[in-house]
Order: sequence, then C-alpha cells, then structure tokens
Amino acid sequence: MTTMMKEVWFVTGSQHLYGPKVLEEVARDSDAIVAGLNETANLPVKLVCKPTVKSPEEIHAVCQEANSNPDCIGLILWMHTFSPAKMWIAGLNELRKPWLHLHTQFNAALPWSEINMNYMNTHQSAHGDREFGFIGTVMRKERKVVAGHWQRPDVQAQIDDWCRAAMGWNESQNLKVARFGDNMRQVAVTEGNKVSAQITFGYEVHAFSLGDLAKIVDQVSDEDVAAQLEVYKNDYHIPAETLADDYKVNMLKNEARLELGMQRFLDEGGFKAFTNCFENLSGLTGLPGLATQRLMAKGYGYGGEGDWKTAAMVRIMKVMGEGREGGCSFMEDYTYNMGSTDQVLGAHMLEVCPSIAAQKPTLDVHLHTIGMRCDVARLLFTGKPGPAINVSPIDLGNRFRIIINEVDTVEPPAALPHLPVASALWEPKPNLSVASAAWIHAGGAHHTAYSQAVTTDMIVDFAEMAGVETVVIDDATTIRGLKTELRHNAAYYALKNGL
Repeated sequence: MTTMMKEVWFVTGSQHLYGPKVLEEVARDSDAIVAGLNETANLPVKLVCKPTVKSPEEIHAVCQEANSNPDCIGLILWMHTFSPAKMWIAGLNELRKPWLHLHTQFNAALPWSEINMNYMNTHQSAHGDREFGFIGTVMRKERKVVAGHWQRPDVQAQIDDWCRAAMGWNESQNLKVARFGDNMRQVAVTEGNKVSAQITFGYEVHAFSLGDLAKIVDQVSDEDVAAQLEVYKNDYHIPAETLADDYKVNMLKNEARLELGMQRFLDEGGFKAFTNCFENLSGLTGLPGLATQRLMAKGYGYGGEGDWKTAAMVRIMKVMGEGREGGCSFMEDYTYNMGSTDQVLGAHMLEVCPSIAAQKPTLDVHLHTIGMRCDVARLLFTGKPGPAINVSPIDLGNRFRIIINEVDTVEPPAALPHLPVASALWEPKPNLSVASAAWIHAGGAHHTAYSQAVTTDMIVDFAEMAGVETVVIDDATTIRGLKTELRHNAAYYALKNGL
C-alpha cells in the first residue's frame, strides 16, 4: 500500500526594497535549489517552488493556499535576503501545515575576489533567517530548523527526515482505524481517550462487531481462496509435509479467506489500520495470524488486543518509512536474555510483520493456545540485524506522550526450533538495565511500533507537529537525567495545555 506523491512547498522570503534585478536572481536561485533537491536529495515528496513572497499580503495568501491544498503536506521557508519578519505574522498565525525553516544560502563559498555590497545584499540569509527565526520564537511556533548548505548530504538527510515526518502527520490527519471487538480485559495501557486522540493526532477510531467482519469474510469465494493459496506458495517457504497434509492446507485456506475478507472490509470503509483481540472472536474461525501479517506487509497498521494507539502508530510509521530499507511492525517486548549480553526477544502471539524479516519467511501451521486453542497458519522468521527503534504512544490521562528507545537488532546466538512465532532479538540502548528502567519510569507500553526505516528524529518531528511530548531513550540516557526530564516535562505541558 503506497501513498500518492505529496507536495512540500518551497517558499522564499524577500522584499520589494531590493528592486527587480535582485528579485529575479532570488527567484532563479530558489528554482535552482528546488530542482537540485528534487534531483539529488531522494525526497519522498515533490518539492514545489512557489513565487517569492515580498509582502504581508503575498505571505498570507500562500499560507492560506497551503492550508486548503490537500496535496501540500508542509512548507520549507527560506529567507534569501532580508525579509522583515512582521510581514510573516498574519500568515504564520493562520498556517496549519507544518513547516521547516531552512537556514542556508545559495552559494557555498564566498567569491572573495569579486564580493561587493550588491553580493552582500543579495545573499544575506545569515541576516534574513535570524530575523525570521526571531518571529517564530516570539510566536511560539513549533518548527524544524535545518542549518547548513543545501547541497550537503547531512542537510539533505535532515530535510528528507522532516518530509517523512510531515508525510506521517498528513497520514495521521486522514487515518481511520477499525476496531474488531474491544480491548483485552483488565489491561490498562491499551486503553485511552479516542476523542482526545482524534483532537491531538487527527485519526478516527471506529468500533465494529465481529459479526460485521464475519459477514464479509464468509462472502469470499473458494476461487479467490485457491488463487491466494498460490500466492502463498510463491512468496514463502512452505514445508512439503504441510502442503501434503489436507488439514494444514485447509488452515492455509482459512487464513486466505480471512485475509481477503479483512482487506475488503478495510478498503471498503477507508481504513488503513485495525485491531482485534483473542478474547473476542465470535463468528471467526480463530485469531488471524498469516492474514494479519500479510496485511501489515501491505501497509496496514495493526495493534493486538485492541491497541488502537499502536495500530495507528504502525500505519503512520509505515508511511514515514516508505521507500526506505527496513520494515515496520507491531511488536512486543516478550522475554529477556540476561546471559552474557542482556537482550530483548521481541515477538507476539502471531502478528509480526514480515517486512522486518532477515530471510524469506517460512509459512507453517502451529497450535495457538491463548484465548482459544486452535491451529493457525503463521509466518516464521527472525528480524534483520541492524539499528532500529521501538515507539510507544501512551495516554497519560490529560495528555499524550511518545516514547522512543533506540536499539540494535542482532542475530540470535542459536536457532529457535521450537518457537512457533516470528521474532526479533535486540540490545536496547544504552543497555537493558537503564533502558528498561527508563521505559518503565516513562510509562511505556509492552506493545510498540518497531522500525528499521524510521529514525528517532522523524518521530520527534512528528510529535512536535502534534504538540505532544517525546521521551528518547538512547546512548546518552541516565535514570537520574530521565527522571528530571519527566518532571520538567510535566510542568511544561501543564502550563502549555492549561490546568
């Protein structure tokens, strides 16, 4: 499931003071920057160069235009010359799309033997961007500031990350999550205020009975099921003894019917994320295993046991990571290895997305024993080694918090021949002792959105667009420092949001 190419508008600020020749050069330079970034930065969006804004009226108009254009998901604002910042007040007050302040200049090096005052007046981003930065700070506007020459790879990487965060924010504003059944009984962290979530993040959460879904699943034809079984044979390793066993083949067909029916239900309703719960399966043949894994691989968000917050986060992060190496999955911190090296073995009952797999998954049938005992087809694999993040959005009652733990995924030291679920083994930063204690102090859930395609900065940018707190657990984390940060954040957000 891919998203249509969205736009980020590149808006350059100047003023009429400089005269037509300078403004013509400003426009040419802006066009060249946009063309260069579109060509070399490998951005996930189309960067669109808008006409240079030179007055309060022009600034106000482009901000209003951005608000009303569904293809525009954000703006990059740059002051080529000096652009008096009072001109920006009305426009920034109305702008509802996220924006990045690019502090750069057109030329990298100064032409020492040729430089004169005309050059100084034309290329004075050092001057203009500081003026513009002041008004953003005075107006308390959340924005990303990227500083450095626009052709530098590190600058382009920051722009790329921010554009991906803007894609996630746009998805969040338009996302619908389907809940099949309710949350797992007596579990606290998967609950939350869905009205507050919609106000804060934009996404809608809709509840449906299992009967609504079962009705669609039952309508899937045997011919479609047979065709889907051939897809499975092509996409995965299936043991010969499984394909020779009529009972197990029927279990594969059962998942095919669930997958096709669930996808039809989601697509017809415009849903791009969903939840279910093993305690509430009336009308279905069992808890969808392979079906859920494949839907996640197609781009749908998922959260187990009714966890709609994580389901939404998985979908948002899949959009952010589109086109990058590494996948994104619903995940759970399942059990620890406290041997020679402290590690976490992440898994779930069935639903880990094959987009994170290190090798071609194996498809087989095993007994499911939680909630109901039945055989369920599922994909088996281990996660690809490399850096990753675990992300947990939680509802604190009066506000939301997004917690991020940076981890290094590693190969298991031995085979897992008796583990009938997909898994990933990682070493959390800075280490398990600090990371797990910090996670608990921050209130992180046991469910996460796990990704090797999305960066910490992307999640931080997304959270700032939403106006919510982030807690980052990384190499620099200490428990003393984190507890102080949490206390300071509590005071800040109480003042920001009102008592």
